[in-house]
Amino acid sequence: MKNWTSSESEKTVQQTPLAKVHGGRREYLHNYHDCYQEEQLIYQHFLHLVQMESPDQMIERFRALFVERANYPEPEIILILDKITASKTATEDFKFFLNRCCHILINRWYMQPQLHHAITELISLFDLPPNRLVVNSFRLREIRRLRELLQIFTESDQYVILRRFLQLVNQTPKLNTRKDNQPLINLISRYPYLYEHCLISEDSTFEQQETVRNFQAQVQKKFEIDLSQYITYKVRRIQVLRKVSPAEANRILRPINNPTLLSDSDLYSTVKQFIGKTEGNYTYQERAQQFLKYSSQTAKFQDFKDDLYEYLISSIDGQYGKRQFNQRLYTHLQNTLPDADDQRLNDFLMVRTCSQLLNFLVVSSQASPQHSTFLDLISNQGSLPTIGLLLKVVLICHKVKPYLEKRFAILFNHYETATTNAIDWLVATLEQLNIAMSINFGELDLSFFKRFC
Repeated sequence: MKNWTSSESEKTVQQTPLAKVHGGRREYLHNYHDCYQEEQLIYQHFLHLVQMESPDQMIERFRALFVERANYPEPEIILILDKITASKTATEDFKFFLNRCCHILINRWYMQPQLHHAITELISLFDLPPNRLVVNSFRLREIRRLRELLQIFTESDQYVILRRFLQLVNQTPKLNTRKDNQPLINLISRYPYLYEHCLISEDSTFEQQETVRNFQAQVQKKFEIDLSQYITYKVRRIQVLRKVSPAEANRILRPINNPTLLSDSDLYSTVKQFIGKTEGNYTYQERAQQFLKYSSQTAKFQDFKDDLYEYLISSIDGQYGKRQFNQRLYTHLQNTLPDADDQRLNDFLMVRTCSQLLNFLVVSSQASPQHSTFLDLISNQGSLPTIGLLLKVVLICHKVKPYLEKRFAILFNHYETATTNAIDWLVATLEQLNIAMSINFGELDLSFFKRFC
């Protein structure tokens, strides 16, 4: 074959233990928060109102309370808010509280797609300048304090994640219509394997996590269906064109859009890479199973690392590997847990070795992303063999799949404001990884395509 050219979520909030409502490190701290009761009163206030009032009414309430701190229908709620903002821990904790208030509304509106516009309007409130302070205002100090805390919120990770989530609910993944010069963040909806790492933080609420994971499952399923249908369409079109003219083929087959941002030829190469035989007569899956069977008989961890090195360099271009990469890879493996060299391989050693290997191959740090090795691999080998190399690691240790996803989330976050035409290499790898993950870990069945590879 030639190349192709609800109400349940609200109930959960009320019944969920504090650890799940606030998540992560808030579990311990918040038990001693002097404004815990005040926060709960406002949470319950919004939980009740969001079921009764329209999105427009709720957005106006939100603006009056959190942006203007004036003209709120229930004045006692403003006084409760003042206690929260006056707290000694407000500088640190207010961003979590406000994030929680936002998600009470978002979780309700997300369940109804016709209300998704309200999520945009809600988050946009924080971009609007408040009315000027009234010099003789009775509560001038409280207003100034609230605005200081709002500024802290809009510079926080919680707000960044809200903005990313906005990209998710505002658009479905666009079909092969990438516009150059748009920020990478606009493409986040295309990559469900990034959702948990880009849209969930240690302080995310239980409902927020469930919303993201539900959306992730929906997008992943749709992508797999769309990709399967498109490949089936292309195969059938080639078969039909052997018998009839292109015009007749167009009449017989309903055209289906390419669900990726790859060209047809690049998509063909990608699917072939991750389904067909890439190393001799073996697929990636088969090579991984062979390696696992062989390494299970390895006596020592040191021997396992030597075998792992050989398993990996079989995917490296010979000339490129000889220049520097192979030696660097070998040194990295030798320096991985050297105190355990005489031990037998176990699950802990396997996971630690593979996770540190992904650090080395992709990106090592979230604070200051160092990814020169990854860039070097792509520049010298291309993105497909590079993704294949990473896939080989994950196929022998499925437990590090989330770790690989996290590595790409770090890269995505690092480049999210860059324009797509400036980082074509990253867009290509994100698209190819999406396909590789779907083929090897999803429910996508392209077995019929193997005979064409």
